[in-house]
Amino acid sequence: MKTVICSLIFMFVGQQSVAQSTPVWAEKTPSIGAIETIPNGLQSKTQLEQLREIGEALFTAQFTDQDGAGRPMATQAIIPTKPRRELRQAFARTSGMDANACSSCHNQPFDGGAGGFVANVFLSEGFNNHEFDTTDPEFSNERGTNHLFGAGLIELLAREMTAELVAQRTNALSKARENGQATRVALVTKDVSFGYITAMPDGMVDLTELDGVDTDLVIRPFSQKGVMTSLRQFTVNASNHHHGMQASERFGARWTGETDFDEDGYADEFSPADVSALVAWQASLPAPTVWQPSDNAWQDAARKGAEYFDDFGCTSCHRTALPLDSLHFYDPGPVDAAGTLNKHDVANPAIYDLSQLDWVNSLEQNEQGQFMVPLFGDLKRHKITDPENDLLGNELFSQRFVGRDIFMTAELWGVGSTAPYGHRNDFTTLDTIIRAHGGSAKPAKDAYTNAQEEQRSAIVAFLKTLRIEVAE
Repeated sequence: MKTVICSLIFMFVGQQSVAQSTPVWAEKTPSIGAIETIPNGLQSKTQLEQLREIGEALFTAQFTDQDGAGRPMATQAIIPTKPRRELRQAFARTSGMDANACSSCHNQPFDGGAGGFVANVFLSEGFNNHEFDTTDPEFSNERGTNHLFGAGLIELLAREMTAELVAQRTNALSKARENGQATRVALVTKDVSFGYITAMPDGMVDLTELDGVDTDLVIRPFSQKGVMTSLRQFTVNASNHHHGMQASERFGARWTGETDFDEDGYADEFSPADVSALVAWQASLPAPTVWQPSDNAWQDAARKGAEYFDDFGCTSCHRTALPLDSLHFYDPGPVDAAGTLNKHDVANPAIYDLSQLDWVNSLEQNEQGQFMVPLFGDLKRHKITDPENDLLGNELFSQRFVGRDIFMTAELWGVGSTAPYGHRNDFTTLDTIIRAHGGSAKPAKDAYTNAQEEQRSAIVAFLKTLRIEVAE
């Protein structure tokens, strides 16, 4: 349900209610500033629903220059960076701004979903200060828009996996000191292997055998390269890049010495509370489901296709489900770096108990009581191309030190609702994107291409049942 917040802004318990003096027809987004301070502590179901309503209103709002949209003196970089000259053009398809609303790109099949080729974005590496105004792949990467359904569960999995990997490193260092000799340990969390580390008695760690994770052992589950730590970081990055709306937690006086970093006449365009509302809505979007077709032939093909999907080795990366211990989503989270609020930056982070949401009842639980998140992924980076098949190696510009032929395993839940496919949205069928796999996915791809047509068709039938079904 979309909620338009006009004459009265919802406020939380212990916060002041604020009546809007702005008329309902004004060209200013009323949901900006709807809450004055970030929520804190465990939120009741009512508080979470009110926060989600504000977040949805922000996500679907068409931001205007009266909100501070536009960034004449800020680049698209994720670190606050001034351009060499004032950016007079309001919109640009290459370096942005390129959207009025979050939902301009995230809309298939509902708000919060994916985007078609027309919604592709162009990204710079993010840590460089240069400006670019070309679609040449030497200067930017063209990416399709991923859906956000189930994103809260994805981030919770990543947090738990990070904590387990860090604990394994800590234990290895303790053993190395106690034994006085190098200690090599396998890094495995939720049955996903991330290679090995070797801890030394002097406290050094050999990281050369790591596989699919950064050297700090932080699982970064968002973006197609797996380089974004959290929904909060993603939101702060995207609001500047795509809308020219600067979040004060990164672009404010604390970091830059200026309250109006982009010099557009509007200070503190997105408060930490605004970001929290957006995070709450995204984190609580329902998980995609396995749709049950009414056609008997489709049902039979999908059942067989699920078996072939496993038999051919696809589930070695596209894990059917990963176990999650807790549904308590802390915001701000535990592992964000400077420029995005971390739970250590606030006295008492908000806690959103996702078990309060009706859709969570559809999640299965294992014998240990863990929630099984049916993501069809492993939150790990893999090399996805090889000399024989480099169709997915279309990027020339590295991103956050990740190899150009290495990408995060795409979570396939929702894939039946989010065509087209691939990092550029340039594969129109599931058959062609499967055939494009190389690198570590080559054995599974070969099993698929060498299979009988009936088997390949059954896998497509199965994948098309992985849908985003519920519009909030």
